[in-house]
Amino acid sequence: MFVPLLLGFGLIYYQYTTLSAEELDKIKSCFQQADYFYIFLSLFVALFGYWARAYRWKYSLQHLGYQTDFKNDLMSVCVSYFMNLTIPRSGEITRAALLKKYENVPFDKGFGTIVAERIVDLLIFFLFVGLAFVLQFEKLYGFIKQKIAFEKIILFGFIGVILGIIFLLIWIYAEWSIIKKLKNKLSGLIEGMTSILKMKDKWKYIFFSFFIWFSYLVMFYLPIFALPETENISFDIVIMGFIFGSLAVGFTNGGLGAYPLAIAMIFSLYGISNDIGAAFGWLAWTSQTILTIFLGLISYAFLPLYNKK
Repeated sequence: MFVPLLLGFGLIYYQYTTLSAEELDKIKSCFQQADYFYIFLSLFVALFGYWARAYRWKYSLQHLGYQTDFKNDLMSVCVSYFMNLTIPRSGEITRAALLKKYENVPFDKGFGTIVAERIVDLLIFFLFVGLAFVLQFEKLYGFIKQKIAFEKIILFGFIGVILGIIFLLIWIYAEWSIIKKLKNKLSGLIEGMTSILKMKDKWKYIFFSFFIWFSYLVMFYLPIFALPETENISFDIVIMGFIFGSLAVGFTNGGLGAYPLAIAMIFSLYGISNDIGAAFGWLAWTSQTILTIFLGLISYAFLPLYNKK
């Protein structure tokens, strides 16, 4: 529970101790001289991401037969983002619990639709990774090879595939009583997860899924223009930063410590100094985190007031 948080603070300490006094002064200067028009424009785009995630959710819920209040959906999404800053992935549980409380949607079915969202989001993220491999194969391959031995990547991937196949075969064909009980308990979860495949508005659902990730990309791209040192970097570098920044968000609580460090590491591959990369990472992460906290707390306060009978 506290490991990701401690890891985040550890990464902050690591980055702080590895930066020179001059680099720390440069980061401070970047915060003071940044063009905050682009930061606020980025946060404005982020609002569309929140809206689109809540709007997409209604299609899978409608397929299950639940007509929910969009305002409750939106505020639940905002609270879930905030909760993920405290305990990674706790936001998904919180969102399903809020839906159960205020819209009387069974927890297992609501949570199932959220798991389905994460699967779709992961597939779209892999598309970005594929695009990065096409645009920057040599750089990306060299970076991964430098950090992780290629033989280990192949070994872990092979073990993961084998274990996945074994689990799938047991789940489908095993007649064990414990498996049957587990299937029965997870029936609502599975119904929610498979709702995408059967829903009438699946193409609208897919459209909003891509729209969400488009808003994420634009939200990352706009702060590039806030600093003179980054405003001319190419789009393929932006894609690389976006990918590794997205990975860092799930590594610690909302990317605490990990996000700025990942951005600085990736930007350094393209000749951008460590202090500028760190400054951009902290500028983007801090602004996004403040928005997440603000929307989460406001939504948490307004949910019971809005639903007061």
